[in-house]
Amino acid sequence: MILNDDTIVALATPNGVGAIGVIRLSGPQAITIAQSVFKGKDLTKQASHTIHFGHVVDGDVLLDEVLMSLFVAPRSYTRENVVEISCHGSNYILESIIRLLIKHGARAAKPGEFTLRAFLNGQLDLSQAEAVADLIAANSKASQQVALQQLRGGFSNQLTSLREQLVQFASLVELELDFSEEDIEFANRVQLKQLVVDTMKVIGGLIRSFELGNAIKQGVNTVIAGRPNAGKSTLLNALLNEERAIVSHIAGTTRDTIEEVLNINGINFRLIDTAGIREATDAIEQIGVERTMEKISQSALIIYVYDAAQITAEELNADIAKLQRPGMNLLLVANKIDLLNESQLTMLHAEAIQVSAQQKQHIDSLKDHIYHAAIKEQLTGSETLVTNIRHLEALQKTEEALNRVLNGVDGYITSDFLAMDIKQALHYLGEITGTVTTDDLLDNIFSKFCIGK
Repeated sequence: MILNDDTIVALATPNGVGAIGVIRLSGPQAITIAQSVFKGKDLTKQASHTIHFGHVVDGDVLLDEVLMSLFVAPRSYTRENVVEISCHGSNYILESIIRLLIKHGARAAKPGEFTLRAFLNGQLDLSQAEAVADLIAANSKASQQVALQQLRGGFSNQLTSLREQLVQFASLVELELDFSEEDIEFANRVQLKQLVVDTMKVIGGLIRSFELGNAIKQGVNTVIAGRPNAGKSTLLNALLNEERAIVSHIAGTTRDTIEEVLNINGINFRLIDTAGIREATDAIEQIGVERTMEKISQSALIIYVYDAAQITAEELNADIAKLQRPGMNLLLVANKIDLLNESQLTMLHAEAIQVSAQQKQHIDSLKDHIYHAAIKEQLTGSETLVTNIRHLEALQKTEEALNRVLNGVDGYITSDFLAMDIKQALHYLGEITGTVTTDDLLDNIFSKFCIGK
């Protein structure tokens, strides 16, 4: 465990040359150390949340003109004294200032150490701290909204409310153990059962939200599959509105997968254009077909494209049967409708989305279908979504423990076993917010953060 009795320093802005770089100090001596290298106002006498112009000097050597931003404990991100030094973005200047600060008593921060200190000092709980990393990594509007909602404590508040109610009953059950000989019942079993049922409804909803939350955070793997010359590459180009894939009338042109990201309504879809599914005519095409099937097995959404003017109903149904599997969304896309007459259009598969990739007809409608196939619920930015696999596993273990409580109440189990199962549920809920932690858990979480955060 990292102790908070020293002062840490790190570059808070990305590596590389830029107009401005920001160096962050945090710890009890942050302001004193900054003052020892600063030529300007006496920082130790200035108010919190003020900015001061001056120079960083190493003895008589001027290093740079800077702005010193002061955050006096506990009114800072870490609840410690924090100084942020804004200087010019030269790598040489940044490294020189950091070395100088270390020489005057700071030490280099470890990955995630600023946020770890915020957690240890009670500024954030553990799920909020993890949301900081998610917010930094957010690459879409939806993932940013989910991370912000969690950072603001929406998830934490929900779990805290559940824990408080369970703690109250746990204490009453524990009290019964002190009066076991008198056979006194303090915890009303009917109320306990109702509480567990209500709690499990909330936990179950959070568990189910992971599919959507993970899709928002990671993006949705989306395979464009179909027979050769169905227009898969043309459709990819139409969706992206650029000539990304090579298009040819020659069957088997696409030999390897092509991956691009398409953002629809704030959600990232990783589109994968694949080789046509057929009996390969050579070894290279065979590899492409094998990779297609591999990508299909790994995908949450498949866009099956077929040439509406060529394929028969029997062939289409056979292809659908091969592709469908539990937990996978399959969109049928009837392509090349510009080559069909009115009578032929009415004969198309009832569930097929009709497009002409070549003429870019109905592409916006297809995008809507892609979005709603993956995101079945309306996103408001206020709902609690689970996006972290660690949280999911803890919730699943909580659900298992509560199931045991429920079965125990129905089976008239003794108070000591009931208390044990309630404690287990509280333990797993506490692991999410950090009420229950281990050094290994904290090291594993914060080692994945960037240095300076």
